[in-house]
Amino acid sequence: MVEPLGTQKARHPSRRIHVGGVAVGGGAPVSVQSMTKTDTRDSAATLAQIERLAVAGCEIVRCAVPDEEAAAALGAICANSSLPLIADIHFDHRLALRALDAGVDGLRLNPGNIGARWKVEEVVRACRERAVPIRIGVNGGSLERELLERYGHPTPAAMVESALGHIRLLEDLGFDAIKVSLKASDIRRTVEAYRLLARQVDYPLHIGITEAGTTWSGTVKSAVGLGVLLYEGLGDTLRVSLTGDPVEEVRVGWEILKSLGLRERGPVFVSCPTCGRCQVDLIAVAEEVERRLHDLPQTLTVAVMGCVVNGPGEAREADVGLAGGKGQALLFRKGEVVRKVAESEMVEALIAEVHALLNEQGRQDH
Repeated sequence: MVEPLGTQKARHPSRRIHVGGVAVGGGAPVSVQSMTKTDTRDSAATLAQIERLAVAGCEIVRCAVPDEEAAAALGAICANSSLPLIADIHFDHRLALRALDAGVDGLRLNPGNIGARWKVEEVVRACRERAVPIRIGVNGGSLERELLERYGHPTPAAMVESALGHIRLLEDLGFDAIKVSLKASDIRRTVEAYRLLARQVDYPLHIGITEAGTTWSGTVKSAVGLGVLLYEGLGDTLRVSLTGDPVEEVRVGWEILKSLGLRERGPVFVSCPTCGRCQVDLIAVAEEVERRLHDLPQTLTVAVMGCVVNGPGEAREADVGLAGGKGQALLFRKGEVVRKVAESEMVEALIAEVHALLNEQGRQDH
């Protein structure tokens, strides 16, 4: 594993909970979450999306439960999901109870928005009986009216006060299987809110930049915001929120963790930006190689380089690499030149070498 950067802070100490079979907090690896974007009432479509997410490396999945019909579909979804399932509940405590009866592994709700204290007590009692944790999810776009009137807008302090109020309500009921999120669409507000809360509680933190944007802009925004938090040791589980295919949320989440040396999964791609020295269509080659290999769960470094300046060095340091020349490239494996390949053969040669290496490693492991 690549060592984390030298000044990266130690993980914020937190207690451990479990979402299904996934440990969260207490030093467990930062887990990658996503949320289904299908209509939960369509259990077949929702399960199909969950399986796509699982293949991409998702470890926990959340489903919106807006009504009784969606809650009724959870039974089939829970029974057939390969991932731990969290039900996202707002306003109606009966939906939380239905979700728990269906077998969900976690709830995402704000105790303060589901009504009278007795309703919260019913949900907490059911969660305790089933050993199901609750995520308190504070969002800058839906703070309590009283806090907005007092602070003027959703400041970090307002978000933290909201979270602490929800936490106290659960603690007063003797419930502490809690994780907390403090999400806003503004990076600086989100980061400061998590910093403030981390000084006051030791509950595991679910991190994310909410409403981050489309796949392109949201990826940049999420990488910056989550990168800062993780670099400071904050975050026990994460979701990248993108307006797009949820599989992309998972891929981006893993890339963020890999870039900080916090987790390993799948290939690490190295490719040069190209310049006037490049004499092959490296952009097309690099994009095709990444497309063909991005779902591999095995960890290895793959380099696609275009010229003689940095190409041979980067390709030699990779597990498998290409160093381009004039209409051709040298194919490297574990620091040694395998052979010279024509430009038209570069993609297939590299892919074949990757699979040959993985097959060889698999035989050695057995």
